[in-house]
Amino acid sequence: MPRSLQHLPPTAEAAEVAAAVKAEGACVVDDLAPPAIVDRIVVELDPWLGRTHHGGDDFAGRATRRTGALVARCPAVRELLQHPLVLGATEALLEGSTTFHVHLTQAIAIGPGQPAQPIHRDQWAFDFFPFPDGYDVQCNTIWALTDFTEANGATRVVPGSNRGGHDSLGAFEPADTVGAEMTRGSVLVYSGSVHHGGGANQSDEVRVGLNLTYARSWLRQEENQYLSVPPEVAATLDDDLLRLLGWARGAYALGYVGDVVDPLDALRGRTDRAPGFGAT
Repeated sequence: MPRSLQHLPPTAEAAEVAAAVKAEGACVVDDLAPPAIVDRIVVELDPWLGRTHHGGDDFAGRATRRTGALVARCPAVRELLQHPLVLGATEALLEGSTTFHVHLTQAIAIGPGQPAQPIHRDQWAFDFFPFPDGYDVQCNTIWALTDFTEANGATRVVPGSNRGGHDSLGAFEPADTVGAEMTRGSVLVYSGSVHHGGGANQSDEVRVGLNLTYARSWLRQEENQYLSVPPEVAATLDDDLLRLLGWARGAYALGYVGDVVDPLDALRGRTDRAPGFGAT
């Protein structure tokens, strides 16, 4: 296995990012987020992160804070959630699906002294269902709101572990991983099938990442967007973002309202379109 992850420039094409993720399970796009956007997110996130309790178990991290509902709480996050390069790579990685939607939004702050997280696959959230090898159901990102280093808990990845087999907790040891070291504003793009975990923070600083993930739209979202984004906030968002969050039919029929009404039409109070099936 390679001993480092592929790094791509911010000018990379979506197809390049998707190809790198398909090949090894993950890659880093350097310096993709404009510094001004990162600064805004940090300011908007700070009060919410300060109110978040540390995790209550070894997996969540007893020195780690996980803050969600970021579309409602941190408006600047919406820009990264809809980044064209990430959406293009997601569409390419999840080829064969009519649509995809946001799976979760979460800031992860790993504090000093936090041990390494157990190595896992994110797609195990779907009741450990044995998806076919080579069939990805998630495309995930972790945006660096601070530098990610070996010392402060950079995400650990097992390159190539997305290619099948080893589908059990404990299949890999820390020695099998490489650190996704990256500068503030860079993004780790990885599949739901690759084995990975938060690194041990052996520094005196907090490592903060923004976990924004996407899944095929016929799978249930890990974060409930319809409660995380209150109706009064949803009403202010543009249609493209709302569809991405799940105010749309999954595949061609999933999630309609009442008399086969499109969810976005129901939210907007639109009654001028005939009901029917079809992706929106």
